[in-house]
Amino acid sequence: MAVGTNTGVGAEVPGLAGVPLLGSLFDLKSDSLGTYLRAQHEHGDVVRISAGPPGLRAELYCVFSAEGAQQVLASESANFRKDNAFYQEVRDSFGNGLLTSQDEDYLRQRRLVQPLFTRRRVDGYADAVATETRSTLDAWRDAPDGVVDVSEAMMRLALRAVARILFGTDVEATVDVVDRCFPVITDYVLRRGYSPANIPRSWPTPANKRAAAAMDELYAVCDRIIAERRGAAGPDGTRDGAGEDLLTLLAAARSSDDGGFDAAELRDQVLIFLLAGHETTATSLAFSLHLLARHPEQQDRAREEISRVLGDRTPEAADLDRLPYLTQVLKEAMRLYPAAPVIGRRAVAATRVGEHTIPAGADVILAPWVTHRHERYWPDPDRFDPDRFTPEAEAQRPRYAWFPFGGGPRACIGQHFSMLESVIALAMILREYGFEAVDTDIPVSAGITLRTDGPVRCRVRNTPR
Repeated sequence: MAVGTNTGVGAEVPGLAGVPLLGSLFDLKSDSLGTYLRAQHEHGDVVRISAGPPGLRAELYCVFSAEGAQQVLASESANFRKDNAFYQEVRDSFGNGLLTSQDEDYLRQRRLVQPLFTRRRVDGYADAVATETRSTLDAWRDAPDGVVDVSEAMMRLALRAVARILFGTDVEATVDVVDRCFPVITDYVLRRGYSPANIPRSWPTPANKRAAAAMDELYAVCDRIIAERRGAAGPDGTRDGAGEDLLTLLAAARSSDDGGFDAAELRDQVLIFLLAGHETTATSLAFSLHLLARHPEQQDRAREEISRVLGDRTPEAADLDRLPYLTQVLKEAMRLYPAAPVIGRRAVAATRVGEHTIPAGADVILAPWVTHRHERYWPDPDRFDPDRFTPEAEAQRPRYAWFPFGGGPRACIGQHFSMLESVIALAMILREYGFEAVDTDIPVSAGITLRTDGPVRCRVRNTPR
């Protein structure tokens, strides 16, 4: 599929068949990921999906090819903005941080934050990841019948790791609050983000009141720690006797052109980092373990590499390049179970994508869930095969056949941190334990991130040392 241009009138975009009056509303509500897959299989790489009653109907223009994804996210990214209803709900709940901000707000934030996410800086967080992974491994020694829900465990591990990196010694004060409040807020965002119409947030309905209480509690703990940091900071923005946790560095970030973050802006960044920094990594870790539990040959191969490279020592940042097969396992898990299975944008101008034209103002859907299973790029796409990610195999595919971290100027700033955390945690876990799948069929759905609709249980056993 050739990359399109903004000129010329393309063919009419084919539409997915739905029911009278409501279109594909119920299909999207019951199984949005399956609906997008069916749309691509039946109609190709640019498909229109209508959902909702007349007057409130949403028209979604879905782009499923790697070339189209590159166009939307990179080569013509200025034509596609985060202006849709879903991003507004995320913005209203989690603030105007890097994930949700736009235009000069985004550019200023990115300039201030970018120096904190250099490879050298991120590599310094390896010890925090190892500390939290050891705690998880210790907890599993008392697992009933040797069975653990790796989805729940990896969510807890990733949350504690990112909270430790953000807050340093204040990690315990935040983890329980985030663990309790995030599900309430994210469910609220999802309901409102996908609803054709919403009542005002200020109305005292039970749902509004539950969400407001959760946001108040979450905001309060962040504001308290931020105030303590700013109150204890010296003239250069650092704290006497304090380690360089990420919040301290964010509070000190400034430049002559961009100034620094005020307290409200700091909270917005913290909330976005908590949201994007733990759920996405947890998903990748959980499904890596689930897939290896179902494929013992690949599990043994990964463990042999870990044993050969690490021996008994704790992995460090430099080991990422020394564990290529483990990295391939992780990438293949992220292909089959991308933490961000759907990405939304709104078209600013009419844009030609392949043979079709997406109209100005249209809601545009990219679906890594579909593109990562596209048979043009992935033979036998449902098969788990880490060797798809050897350097030679990767060089033969289009850049955006695999894009779990997005791409273009809005690519995830935490990509290296996610890979660092995942490889270190997987290496430590697989060296200590072997896995056998208890749950083999894991239903999933698209939330803010990919969600499991039930446990992901594995039986764990100590590996011979």
